[in-house]
Amino acid sequence: MRNSLIYLFSMLKNDLPVSADASEQDLFGFADAPASFQYEQADIIFLSSYFNCGFNPSALDEQTRVFFELSVNAFDAFIHAWMSEPPVEAEMLRFGRRVTASAASGSEKERVAAEMAASDRSNADTLAVLNAAARVQFEIHRMMGLLRFFPDANGVYIAKCAPDNLILPALGEYFTERFGETAWAVIDEKRDLILRRLHGEQTKVLTHDGNPAVCGGDEWEDLWQHYHKTINNESRKNPALQRQFMPERYWKYLPEKLGIRNEE
Repeated sequence: MRNSLIYLFSMLKNDLPVSADASEQDLFGFADAPASFQYEQADIIFLSSYFNCGFNPSALDEQTRVFFELSVNAFDAFIHAWMSEPPVEAEMLRFGRRVTASAASGSEKERVAAEMAASDRSNADTLAVLNAAARVQFEIHRMMGLLRFFPDANGVYIAKCAPDNLILPALGEYFTERFGETAWAVIDEKRDLILRRLHGEQTKVLTHDGNPAVCGGDEWEDLWQHYHKTINNESRKNPALQRQFMPERYWKYLPEKLGIRNEE
């Protein structure tokens, strides 16, 4: 369970100390902290907006906007680190407070200092945040190439996955441009979330619960496997390199790996 990204942004202005092994109550500094949850709708909406080319920073609250203006890189790392699992919330808060510590006048000198704080890997909190953010960014780019789409009975192209991190909101713009006006959806089975764009609609992230079940047909999987076997060059087979680019934990959703796993 994690705490809201929006709430963590609001905590950047709080001067209460955050210990390295902070519990949830310690983290927020008071006993009536909001209940833990997996994902708030407000967070999903914010992430969907952030990863869209139309993101408008002027809509941010004052404290969050100061953070953004001081260091776009730190702001981006903060968001990506929150999307990681397990999240690094205590480290994120200490990281964010270091970056915003010199925001009194917003001078150019302070922005330079903020950028230096945002990239200082000698600091344990900064290192933890940047490493968590890098893992998320890497998986986002990996999923752009590993997702396999199949049309369902309604002609909607469906892909299933179970990524290590919360990455669906970051995939919307990429697949919208890739599919054009073709309807598509990506199902995160690990989190029961769907990233979907139907004809005439905006891209949305929805809970899977209550949405119609969608799946690809066996004929399409057979066709993809046939294509893969046709272009395969056995003399250049390199299982170790394959696993580097397509780790085994993703194979469940790769039709070209089904039925041939025991051959390697």
